[in-house]
Amino acid sequence: MSSVTTGARAFITGISGQDGSYLGERLVAEGVEVHALAHDLEPLPSAPGVELHRGDLTSVEDVRSLLLDLAPDEVYNLAALSSVARSWDEPDLTARVNGLAAAALLESALLVQEKQGKPVRFVQASSAEIFGQPERSPQDETTPVRPLNPYGAAKAYAHLMVDVYRHRDLHAVSAILYNHESPRRPEQFVTRKITATVAAIAAGRATHLSLGNLDARRDWGWAPDYVDAMVRAARADVARDYVVATGVGHSVREFVAAAFRHAGIDDWEPLVVIDPAFVRPTDPTELIGDATRARELLGWSPTVDFADVVGRMVDADLSAVG
Repeated sequence: MSSVTTGARAFITGISGQDGSYLGERLVAEGVEVHALAHDLEPLPSAPGVELHRGDLTSVEDVRSLLLDLAPDEVYNLAALSSVARSWDEPDLTARVNGLAAAALLESALLVQEKQGKPVRFVQASSAEIFGQPERSPQDETTPVRPLNPYGAAKAYAHLMVDVYRHRDLHAVSAILYNHESPRRPEQFVTRKITATVAAIAAGRATHLSLGNLDARRDWGWAPDYVDAMVRAARADVARDYVVATGVGHSVREFVAAAFRHAGIDDWEPLVVIDPAFVRPTDPTELIGDATRARELLGWSPTVDFADVVGRMVDADLSAVG
């Protein structure tokens, strides 16, 4: 596996997100010169040590010009409309951001490689949603791609384009990330909504938690672990796709129970309201990943278990509400 070299330069999209913030911190700590794309219409994120460039990922020519000027050694495409629920409301925008813009960034990375005459390593942050309703569990890199929602479909297009560019000699990797959480997860995501509301209930500032499908099962991990997997995949000697997951599934109901329990509330069921408005048109019942390839070839493994992930998020939200 290649190690980071002195004077290495990286380019990150999605710097304002959970993964982008952890990745920026990781690379800066390694001594990498880090540049990142910050969306024109959003407040500039706090990213110490990262040089931010205003732009829009869907403005292909502007981003391409920036990438050719920076000539990075590593490109991490983490930017996305990351809400499955929102993808049903804005499928066209989801396709442009999560699919077409990713393909354009792959082409830009290849142009940098050809112009500079040096390798460019590219990581696409993919998603377990590309598998949709898989026939077998757990899923691995050979599981058929059959998305069920606009988010998964756009991510599937980007995932397939990674392989196209790998055949054009770009060190391109698709990191198929299963659900991964942290206190930096925005509250529009169900996990953070759960922990923030549980903390508010424990502090006497809320009376109930409204949710949709409690039976959906997911494979939840710790976000910094998944960032570590992406960096390892970028620097591996051979470019491959990797499932990044814990291999253990839990239901939304179990997540809720763990959050209330960590906050000292055992009789939680009367505090939860099922609201049909939060039920998606289609929702995979179970997505659990087999990360054997990442373990064997990258030496990667998760370091934080499910209960600790939930507990760390609840603790952060309890602290926030005082």
